Amino acid sequence: MSETSQSARRSNRLRRARIGVLTAAIVISTLVGLLVLAAWRNDYLISSDKGVTSAEVLSAGRLRSAVTYVTPDGKTHNPKVGVLYPTNLTAGERINVEYSRSDPDLVRVAGRDVRVAIQPALSVIVVVWGVALPTMWILARSRRRTPGPADGARAAASAT
Repeated sequence: MSETSQSARRSNRLRRARIGVLTAAIVISTLVGLLVLAAWRNDYLISSDKGVTSAEVLSAGRLRSAVTYVTPDGKTHNPKVGVLYPTNLTAGERINVEYSRSDPDLVRVAGRDVRVAIQPALSVIVVVWGVALPTMWILARSRRRTPGPADGARAAASAT
């Protein structure tokens, strides 16, 4: 295999790697943005038909906490997806929650809203681009150092 074709293959691989890194950064940033929009939508739905009650935290985790509460109609609810914005809850704790009366399984901790999700989302985006941009720069720099077909011909001509 000639040096020129190897160089072209390497250059093509580096270009594809840059495109892959850029695509991954865009996809992750878009998904994080969509998560924030979904949280905003849930807040809107809760606020437009809000009910407030007391709930008991059944299990608590960083990303998901299970609660149980009773609505004024006497029905007990235990949302399968847990409560929105569950940070700093402990099992057995009694908390106030806000829920959508039209969809009682859509519930959030009282006093919390999408603003709780913005800082972590921005942090993820900053980290993703903080990794992606230097990686793309390194790949572009490596591609520039790859001798092209004209460079190989010049090197051969200067050797004679």
